[in-house]
Amino acid sequence: LMEDPNEAERPDYTAEEHQAARQQLVDEGLTEEQAARSLAVLWTLNNNAAKECWALSQRRLRDTRQREEDEEEQRQQLLIEEQEAARREDRKKNKNKYAPLIRGKVPSEPTVIPAQYATRKLKAGDYCELHYFTNRGLEDAKVSNLIAEPDALVMLPSADGLHSWIPAVAVKDPKAVPVVKDEHLSWEEFNEAAPRMLAMM
Repeated sequence: LMEDPNEAERPDYTAEEHQAARQQLVDEGLTEEQAARSLAVLWTLNNNAAKECWALSQRRLRDTRQREEDEEEQRQQLLIEEQEAARREDRKKNKNKYAPLIRGKVPSEPTVIPAQYATRKLKAGDYCELHYFTNRGLEDAKVSNLIAEPDALVMLPSADGLHSWIPAVAVKDPKAVPVVKDEHLSWEEFNEAAPRMLAMM
């Protein structure tokens, strides 16, 4: 059915245009009025049957659409699950790729990098002069780091008597500017060096 029979209007079978249909019934012995009523009843019966067929076809159409929508939803869900599984697998294989970014504050204090010789003495627990943490000592360390050969090694005896190779920049340069002893530091230099040394420890 192409048109909804629920919207159809019953014709007026008493009108002149239905004279031929009425005449067939009149020839069978009915009056004009009876013939018009009979035609109206037949139209109503046919229209009711058409309404039932229309309702059935609409139900089937709705069921088909619902089934297609359900199948499409299942396909989309399956696709989402496959993508999620692929993401999880990628996260396992490439953990660094998904590592969270830590938003830290930009340091407001300058980074203190003393001479590697001084750092080595601190790590070993040996006495280290405060001079290396003064402004002058840090400046000397910066200059020596810029001119030192990064791959150069020197052999030094360790505490157990054995010799070992260590980076040359971690050894005090005999030609370097002489170190000021702690007792000869000014109060200003002492106040520069003490907090820096404590932070490094």
